[in-house]
Amino acid sequence: MTDARPADASDALGSTPRERVRPLLRVRQTREFEPDPPTDDELAAIVDAARWSGSAANEQPWRFIVLRDRATLKALHEAGMPQTRGLATAPAAIAIVLPGDERTVSRAYDEGRAAERILIAAHLLGLAAGISWIRSAVGPTVAPMLGLPPDRFVRTIVAIGHPTDRARQPNSPPGQARLPRHQVVAEERWPAG
Repeated sequence: MTDARPADASDALGSTPRERVRPLLRVRQTREFEPDPPTDDELAAIVDAARWSGSAANEQPWRFIVLRDRATLKALHEAGMPQTRGLATAPAAIAIVLPGDERTVSRAYDEGRAAERILIAAHLLGLAAGISWIRSAVGPTVAPMLGLPPDRFVRTIVAIGHPTDRARQPNSPPGQARLPRHQVVAEERWPAG
């Protein structure tokens, strides 16, 4: 009997499950970018990937602001240092805007899903991305820069662009970027002793 399932894109990526998910293992944070910006089509595709992220009860609580203005990106970088250092050289970014109400904490999960989608979409397009964190103390400074109404806030801004050669270099020696699997993965229960 033959396998009757149709061929799909995953077949082209490799034959084993590990080979198929390998592109995800290549997605990494980048905080240093070349000045040439992503195209409008690339940014639109990335935003579409983010807006199609799942959310609790399909609420879709986020809204996205695509940022290209260097003066705004620089001001955001300066306001939130050191957590916003990637915005210093980013030619573009996407701010994830959320409602500021009693569900702020529970919506952080949906926000993280959208941010990860942005990182992955940028990688799939041959770009790079890095998360900038807007601390709550910096929020009141950032809100007017982005024209946010009082009931909205930004906690995550994802810088997007072409990575510099230095940013492409691994931060850790080969084999040392992650803890060994046996130290972080258990089966069925927390490991004893």
